[in-house]
Amino acid sequence: MKKLAVMAFLLAAGMYYAPTTQAQVRVNVNLNVGSQPLWGPVGYDYAEYYYLPDVDAYYYIPRRQFIYFDRDEGDWVFAPALPRYYHYDLYRGYKVVINDPRPYLNAGYYRDRYGRYRGWYGRQDLIRDCHDDRYRRYRDHDDDDDDDHGRGHWRGHGRGHGHHGDDD
Repeated sequence: MKKLAVMAFLLAAGMYYAPTTQAQVRVNVNLNVGSQPLWGPVGYDYAEYYYLPDVDAYYYIPRRQFIYFDRDEGDWVFAPALPRYYHYDLYRGYKVVINDPRPYLNAGYYRDRYGRYRGWYGRQDLIRDCHDDRYRRYRDHDDDDDDDHGRGHWRGHGRGHGHHGDDD
């Protein structure tokens, strides 16, 4: 019993006299300027998704894939390109930058919030055309996503509109 009391005393004393740990501040800075496509909007050090209001679709930057709802299948499709029938020009349409996880699962919210940007055509500065040094080394390289020479992933022309958002 005496040993148990001594052990309890030592444990309590150790906890009391143990040096206090200082709180550590952790700063996480996300940058993905280099992984954003050349048709992406200028001004964002980090962007995870683009919402394309004109076609009600998304682009997931880390995996370089489009996400659109297939009404026939009744589900979201993840693809390297938009279907041809979208007739969407990525270089002329505006994009809304969204940094929320899986925004397509809350599509109604984004459609309601940014739908007013449908029809905004040619009102966005693109990485391709920017002279800011932070984009230069990426702009000057051939972009993996730019295999169709500026006409969007699917080589189409058309009603590309949208808006780059600042989550107003």
